[in-house]
Amino acid sequence: MKNAFYCFPILLGCLALSNTYSKPISVTVDVADKGAPIHPFVYGQFIEHMGRCIYGGIWAEMLEDRKFYFPITPDYNPYGEAIDEAFPVVSASPWQMTGPRNGVTMTSEESFVGDHTPLVQKGSGIRQRDLGVVAGKHYEGYFWAKSASAEIVVSLGIGEEKDSLTFVVDGEEYKKYEYDFVARENSIHAVLEISVSKGKALIGTASLMPADNIRGMRKDTIALLKELDSPIYRWPGGNFVSGYEWRDGIGDRDRRPPRRNPAWTGVEHNDFGTDEFIDFCREISTVPAIAVNTGFGDPNSAAEWVAYCNGKSDSYSGGLRTSNGNPEPFDVEYWCVGNEMFGTWQLGYMQLHHYTEKHNRTARAMWERDPSIKLIGVGAIGGINEENDPTAAALNRGWSRGMLEDSADYMTWISEHFYSGRVPWNDDEELPLIEHVSLLKDNIRKIVGQHRELQRSLGNLKGRTIPIAMDEWNYWHREYKYGELGCVYDLGDSLGVAAGLHEYFRQSDIIAMANYAQTVNVIGCIKTTKTDAEFATTGLILKMYREMFGSTPINIETVFEPYDISAAIQKDGSGVTIGIVNPTSESVEVQIDFRNAKLAKVGDHHYVSGQERSAHNRPGEPRQVDITVDRGVSVSDYFSVPPLSSNIFVVSFN
Repeated sequence: MKNAFYCFPILLGCLALSNTYSKPISVTVDVADKGAPIHPFVYGQFIEHMGRCIYGGIWAEMLEDRKFYFPITPDYNPYGEAIDEAFPVVSASPWQMTGPRNGVTMTSEESFVGDHTPLVQKGSGIRQRDLGVVAGKHYEGYFWAKSASAEIVVSLGIGEEKDSLTFVVDGEEYKKYEYDFVARENSIHAVLEISVSKGKALIGTASLMPADNIRGMRKDTIALLKELDSPIYRWPGGNFVSGYEWRDGIGDRDRRPPRRNPAWTGVEHNDFGTDEFIDFCREISTVPAIAVNTGFGDPNSAAEWVAYCNGKSDSYSGGLRTSNGNPEPFDVEYWCVGNEMFGTWQLGYMQLHHYTEKHNRTARAMWERDPSIKLIGVGAIGGINEENDPTAAALNRGWSRGMLEDSADYMTWISEHFYSGRVPWNDDEELPLIEHVSLLKDNIRKIVGQHRELQRSLGNLKGRTIPIAMDEWNYWHREYKYGELGCVYDLGDSLGVAAGLHEYFRQSDIIAMANYAQTVNVIGCIKTTKTDAEFATTGLILKMYREMFGSTPINIETVFEPYDISAAIQKDGSGVTIGIVNPTSESVEVQIDFRNAKLAKVGDHHYVSGQERSAHNRPGEPRQVDITVDRGVSVSDYFSVPPLSSNIFVVSFN
């Protein structure tokens, strides 16, 4: 079989020998034995509105609950019982009253946005603590206010060391007042305070960002995302999308309504909506993929979202986009029709036979707005809940089978999701490293194998293969250090991601997309604090492979457990790349016999390695794990592979 070079699961008996693998490995690489080209989208990413992925990760806004979704009360306890180390998510107002306890009231009359607005009396104010600032750096912001006659003082600083500006507010309409401060020292406990020194005033939406923000995006995070160079981003969810109203996220940002996050925790500010996502994609030179709401959403809303993005300016929804400052269509080509609708945790969950009907109606409506778009249907190979879907269970119809039988004509690709590791629903202890490294590739191989068998068996497909979009995949651990689901990724995880990429390369004839979830903080390959951003170990692997690995895989029909070896021809045809994952504590020599090609005797060696499995990076600190490049290394006799490493050797044709 074309893809018969799988790395089979290791025997448990081999696990105890993980420190003894040092015997040279002999590999035959026939450069003429090529697989299907690797789709660039295998290096895709997925961002969702949860935790600190968007807000506190990609978006530069420093103020929590800047539109006052939560009422401000004398009792200040914004984080409840959250135990996250760096970035807990608010569960009550992060604003604290200053002055008399009755000096601030929440009023629904003349509210600037949302259900209520704080009315602040003379001698009182509101402040937000624990802001991260860097000495000498500019911070710019504003607030909206309305008063017949008032003076408002805005200050930023630490303790008594603060700078203040005074604003005269008068008139019958809300007005915007801007400020700019320079931080006096480094701190993660700076305070922004807005107080009334004369009269009384309604305080509308407030904002504070580093002045070096890129149209609202964090400069440090964007710099890393450009290095990552992912070719496609899926957004806005995830479970979030099944309760998301896309119209909440367009128009004047300060007037967009704040909502409670429909699927996760905290407040959805609606600051990062469709226009911001497209701007984000353009800034980092990537392709947008938008998921529509088939949970609480309806086909018409999904279709109008397509029209907003791709319609002409003289259409209704295209006209909305034009009025929001974007007259030219966004031309979004890739659309996910729903997310995990097989799961009872999903808002609007439906039984399979009902959902396929909804999918088809939604797809038809979307294609009516733009017939050129590509649609990705919700899959879950083998997945079905017998208790909640007895009809499907009785017919022995797994979710992917039902979708392919009833909705194949209404999709371009079918999605699959999986997570591995010490996930929240799995109480197992940490696995030995070699077994841990195999988790991702084993899941990929299992899902693809089941799809191959299923799709061959379905007569309605008439030989058609529907490619797989693995649009959520990753390790998922339980200890959250970067906010909600913000787990740490170590060297061991990076080895597993490299092996997972190898498996995608082996399945290149059917894998059309793979979106690593969720890019920033939330099980993400980039981690941020209030003032710094850094690659996690897994991000370095994705960056290295995206930049250096070839585009046409070469079939290798041998198993090399516990190592994982993959090869490809470079995009420009100038040579080959050899990927080698070594999850053992011993170095190894790999002897490669190249067939049907003559290669140079030296090459470049790119690798990620470290002293121990637990090595990981922290924002603002020197890297424990990084990419090393050795140029002009000898490869004529063997490739020398260090322990605990993921490696790419680049060798030119002679």
